[in-house]
Amino acid sequence: MFFDDLGEFSRDTALLSASSKSISYQALTDSADRIGDALTERCLVFLVCRNCVDCLAGYLGLLRARCVPVLINENIDPVFFIRLLDTYRPNFVYLPSDTTQLAFESTETVSVGAYVLAKTEYTADYALHDDLALLLATSGSTGSPKLVRQSYLNISSNAESIAHYLEISGADRPITTMPMSYSYGLSIINSHLLKGASIVVSDATLMERRFWDEIKLNRVTTLGGVPYLYEMLKRLQFSRMELPSLEYLTQAGGKLDIALFAAFVDMCEEKDLRFVVMYGQTEATARMSYLPWKHARSKLGSIGLAIPGGRFWLEDEKRNKIVAHDKIGELIYEGENVTMGYAESCYDLSLGDENRGILRTGDLAKRDTDGFYYITGRLNRFLKVYGNRVNLDEIEQLIRGEGHDCACVGTDDNVVIFLTEPERTGTVERIVAKRTGINRSAFSSVYIDEIPRTESGKIRYASLRDEGSSGRHG
Repeated sequence: MFFDDLGEFSRDTALLSASSKSISYQALTDSADRIGDALTERCLVFLVCRNCVDCLAGYLGLLRARCVPVLINENIDPVFFIRLLDTYRPNFVYLPSDTTQLAFESTETVSVGAYVLAKTEYTADYALHDDLALLLATSGSTGSPKLVRQSYLNISSNAESIAHYLEISGADRPITTMPMSYSYGLSIINSHLLKGASIVVSDATLMERRFWDEIKLNRVTTLGGVPYLYEMLKRLQFSRMELPSLEYLTQAGGKLDIALFAAFVDMCEEKDLRFVVMYGQTEATARMSYLPWKHARSKLGSIGLAIPGGRFWLEDEKRNKIVAHDKIGELIYEGENVTMGYAESCYDLSLGDENRGILRTGDLAKRDTDGFYYITGRLNRFLKVYGNRVNLDEIEQLIRGEGHDCACVGTDDNVVIFLTEPERTGTVERIVAKRTGINRSAFSSVYIDEIPRTESGKIRYASLRDEGSSGRHG
């Protein structure tokens, strides 16, 4: 396991903080082991994540001690946090010492830098499977106690694959752009620690001047982000920025709008940067595919090829394998990074590998004649509208192609379009009706101030269904 072998990079720089203070791999492992040593047996620990050195040390210390961390975003709703505590009954909570909103009963605490390790009052009347290494929330489970069970093999195999196709080396310097409780953000950390790279740990957002100062000061070579981050980069006029140390960009966490995809292909070619688009799910630890940067223009919009060690295929509605090219079916993935399954309470933590290396992604895709895959939508994002099978994702793409931010939900014969421009309600309905050939009465538009999104930038469709009843209709 890469976290057991960090000592081989002992003198190299592991982390760079905002102040440009460097922490060697030896110092990082020493801090990690001090945390691990405070735990005398294998147990469950809630890790409240903040992009900082002490949090990373805690993460590594728990893994090295063979304890099982549950990664929790520090901005979690306090009520939901208590619900999670009662559902999973962890032995300890490792959290920032200045956190005041997450109150719970504890019997003793140990200070570890800017963090504290607090002993809870729960009795562990459940077992942890020997292969269980880590628990993460799925990107859509902010209000659900369902967690993804990741094994040691899942973590190590995915880190190896990512490091291989991105050609990561000890000379790389990524910067944190996402919470480490999010699978994409965590995969960047894992794959770079595997190769002895130096990670710039930042809690700044792209909208803050200090984020860009940290990139320049620490000579960052790569940054990654979800589609929403790329939307912000474009607004910030990334094409005009002078960032001489930057070598490549990565994108995952959702499908990139085709126009934005093309814009960044152009920008990166002008700046002599590699642009690597990837596809993954928390249920596959992190990544399942990547588009080699040399194909970014010729395969615009593609998620690329399966990662090293993995493979894809497509199945129709009857679960028959699709052989023909350009035919849409459900995307199926097989690989060592497919996680063990879900947990809905602490009593599921003793379960073994339920997926057996195969993941039904729930995404619809097609494959071209060269073997490159393209996501076309989600299985549960289809409606029957006046006898027509309508893909809500395609409706969104159509509207965004006209230059309007939007999100679509609905029921059969009733598609609701949410817009952030009040003057476009009504107009957009006519555009969609004309382009789809479906009667305009099937579409209604609602004005909202902002499209609700998760911390990773994905649209919260569930909350939009509630907004539909109270929004301002055009």
